[in-house]
Amino acid sequence: MRNNKRMNDEKRAVTFKLNVNIHAEGSVLVSFGNTKVICTASIDDKAPSFLRGENKGWVTAEYAMLPRATNVRNSREASRGKLSGRTMEIQRLVGRALRSVVDLSKLGERSIIIDCDVIQADGGTRTAAITGGFIALKLAVKKLIEAEVISENPLKEFIAAISVGIREDEIILDLDYDEDSQAQVDMNIVMTESGRFVEIQGTGEEYSFSEAQLTEMLKIARKGISELIGLQKEILGE
Repeated sequence: MRNNKRMNDEKRAVTFKLNVNIHAEGSVLVSFGNTKVICTASIDDKAPSFLRGENKGWVTAEYAMLPRATNVRNSREASRGKLSGRTMEIQRLVGRALRSVVDLSKLGERSIIIDCDVIQADGGTRTAAITGGFIALKLAVKKLIEAEVISENPLKEFIAAISVGIREDEIILDLDYDEDSQAQVDMNIVMTESGRFVEIQGTGEEYSFSEAQLTEMLKIARKGISELIGLQKEILGE
């Protein structure tokens, strides 16, 4: 039992609120405990220049931490004139993750941009962004199909992400900020519905971990991601 009364293999309370933005083709407010991220999907009727003429589309992502997402106000990165390395890493991760489950040839020459704005951070913002970003993407694709803009569903399967780590020599699922800051190992797992890995980001902090511990962390992460995909399907009525 952890300080927050969760079992070691228990994720935080996860909720999705659909259509929180009346303008976006897809939008959702995703909450992983106290971490809250607004994900919107915008359709642009042109492909990036490097794909022009190939009859393929593109999915990409942008990520931002709003000024009072944390307990101390941070200035907007736009006001500083450049994105931080962390922001660049996370938005590339979100884009890679979502593209892994899209058949870009079925999207046509258009782009879908997923914006992930963290309005409150308590650990796991990138995993929440991927999990919510897929829902926003699915809503946008549904509109394209209903409008008969595309004839086939380009989404191959569901995808979600969750964190897992080791704290006080115990493996725990879905770390909040306090747990993450004390973790001996912090790992983010991105996995598809069929159980295939898209990304494994794992780091020891003055600590190393064994193959057996890695296997157990992946097992617990698989359980958490399966539960997340179940929640995605439930909110989408599938």
